[in-house]
Amino acid sequence: MTVKVLVVDDSGFFRRRVSEILSADSSIQVGGTATNGREAIDQALALKPDVITMDYEMPMMDGITAVRNIMQRCPTPVLMFSSLTHEGARVTLDALDAGAVDFLPKNFEDISRNPEKVKQMLCEKVHSIARSNRRFSSAAVAPAPTAASPTAAPVSRPAAPARPAVASPAARSAAPSSSASAAPKRKAYKLVAIGTSTGGPVALQRVLTQLPGNFPAPLVLIQHMPAAFTKAFAERLDKLCRIQVKEAEDGDVLRPGLALLAPGGKQMMVDSRGVVKILPGDERLNYKPCVDITFGSAAKSYGDKVLAVVLTGMGADGREGARLLKQGGSQVWAQDEASCVIYGMPMAVVKANLADAVYGLDDIGRHLTEACQ
Repeated sequence: MTVKVLVVDDSGFFRRRVSEILSADSSIQVGGTATNGREAIDQALALKPDVITMDYEMPMMDGITAVRNIMQRCPTPVLMFSSLTHEGARVTLDALDAGAVDFLPKNFEDISRNPEKVKQMLCEKVHSIARSNRRFSSAAVAPAPTAASPTAAPVSRPAAPARPAVASPAARSAAPSSSASAAPKRKAYKLVAIGTSTGGPVALQRVLTQLPGNFPAPLVLIQHMPAAFTKAFAERLDKLCRIQVKEAEDGDVLRPGLALLAPGGKQMMVDSRGVVKILPGDERLNYKPCVDITFGSAAKSYGDKVLAVVLTGMGADGREGARLLKQGGSQVWAQDEASCVIYGMPMAVVKANLADAVYGLDDIGRHLTEACQ
């Protein structure tokens, strides 16, 4: 099936180059282009593309405003282009809050220096988020709380009582031996580990903003994200959540109510003393940070005292780490297909029969609270 793409950018060079790269793939058709946000909205309504690539800085209407309008009027998967700076990270996170599905660095040097690598990455992203369109709806991409929203983080971090958990239909049908019960298994977990990729920034916001400030377990977060982005993302989460969130540093100590986000471009491991180790990213690994590596270290250090959650994302990162956790007696949950932007990573865990429970995104936070009390 051919994927129809709308390319939006105020740079004529970048529009042409992106169009050329996409058109070189026989299963992708560039259906149109736009030079600003207003044109993007008009073209989205007229062309009904499967995917939109979107720049941020444009005249007349910026990309974030355009994304919000498109999500309201004709929800369509949007791939943002962003600069690899702290400000670029902030803007990209705003775009994901507005409803964009994923992002790619806007790096002219890479286009000139590594055209084949750029082509492969861009086309893979487009195909991946096009598949998300099969279940794409305004409900699936509703923005997570932002700092300006009424549900933003309170001034203090008070504890919030947990609501009774009720298993979702997916959880009840996922694995009769372990997921049929209405409530998750309670245990004195020493660590909650959450791994995710495409769609993860919004998914993590949804989960973590439900946790009370006195959440009794430490958390580690592994989100596929460039090095320039993770610090800004951790800062954003810290403002929104009642728990504390920070980008992990070598030597950080795990403690209840603190979530440590793996830094982009590196690998994060935990040891049995509760100390975090940050290692250089291995070029032989596709993902930096890698969910499998963090999950694997948690399995070695904490045996059956880990609760791991695999959220939305393309690929299968997390499956082998989940296997190690299960072998040690720990619990593994997966996000359900209906609430995923990309049902890749959770599907890999479920298909390998490694998921103890499968929950909708909006149920995971309260289930975590209940399970760890």
